Amino acid sequence: MQAFTVHKGVAAPLDRANVDTDAIIPKQYLKSIKRTGFGPNAFDDWRYLDPGEPDTDNRVRRRNPDFVLNQPPFDQATILLARKNFGCGSSREHAVWALDDFGFRAVIAPSFADIFFNNSFKNGLLPVVLEEEEVDDLFQRVSAEPGLEIEVDLQSQKVRVPDGPEYRFEVDSDRRRRLLEGLDDIALTLQHADTIRAYEARRRREAPWLLQG
Repeated sequence: MQAFTVHKGVAAPLDRANVDTDAIIPKQYLKSIKRTGFGPNAFDDWRYLDPGEPDTDNRVRRRNPDFVLNQPPFDQATILLARKNFGCGSSREHAVWALDDFGFRAVIAPSFADIFFNNSFKNGLLPVVLEEEEVDDLFQRVSAEPGLEIEVDLQSQKVRVPDGPEYRFEVDSDRRRRLLEGLDDIALTLQHADTIRAYEARRRREAPWLLQG
């Protein structure tokens, strides 16, 4: 998992509340569990004017010019501004994979659905919870200056805007450490690989019959 320390990038304003996971990645794309390749279909129903399927060549599909992520410079955004209850709906982890594959490193919103929030940390995507008025201010600044770059600093737990205020956010200490070090569940377990191997060796000596058959 890619570590997250400090990230600065273009912020895209997705000015919709209650964005659910089916909007983030529609159900027809859930057949794959590779964790990659979902970026072209992130927000598929909003992004394209014609329907898509897993085997569709997205390069020939008609883009919706009114959708923010199809508009420069927001098509190069790596930070997503969203409204309350982002990531609601079904528990599909593919939603986080799609955002990550698009290129997003952080999502800033007043609130997130619990399962999406947890899945984000497990996959290296930082969900930043700010007060609603703080998110409003960011929306206004990004709308007034398209291409504005926002800095998200996990080390100091602050969001910074050029020539603007700093906003502090809170992250659980264990989740913060794991993101800073780029540790997913597997990597966290492998930190104890020597202990695991020693335990397995001891069990082989003490109870060899468990390995028979």
